[in-house]
Amino acid sequence: MMKPMIFVGLTALMAACSGPTARLDMSPVQTGMKLRAAVGSAMVRTVSLPTYAAAEELATETAEGLIASNADVLWADDPSRAVTLTLTRNIGGIINAKVGPDPWPFAGLPDVSIDVRVTRMIAGADGVFDLEGQYFVGGDGIDYPNSTNAFAITTTVASQEPAAIALAQAQALMVLSEQISAKIAR
Repeated sequence: MMKPMIFVGLTALMAACSGPTARLDMSPVQTGMKLRAAVGSAMVRTVSLPTYAAAEELATETAEGLIASNADVLWADDPSRAVTLTLTRNIGGIINAKVGPDPWPFAGLPDVSIDVRVTRMIAGADGVFDLEGQYFVGGDGIDYPNSTNAFAITTTVASQEPAAIALAQAQALMVLSEQISAKIAR
């Protein structure tokens, strides 16, 4: 009976010694782009991220090219969910159409679906944030030409501070949102 009590006591002591973890939110950035959509509605499927970018911990690339995680700084939201909702909000703000995330929150089918697969999303020690991958646009509710589109976006990271990295990520996602919006615009 004494051994379990010691274990419980040590576990509680270890939990008490760990400091609070900081949560990092990605602030939205603005665009001046306004386009007229060629579709009435678009669904952004849940964005696929690399393992390090999908993790809760903030990951950065070191000067040696290694990816390091910082367990003291966690994203405020699940990264895949946050990126999906950011793209949804950004695209919806750029085009004049109904835009929603997967699962589709409206009745019926969306006209098109947008599927984003990110292969690289990281702030490097060189002061550059890289966002690379492909996005696919296909007709769901209408006859719409399917397309495959590659993207390679870089933005400047002002410093290696978490807030600067989050801003650079938000800026890169806005550039991607503008590219996707232009693809489904008239």
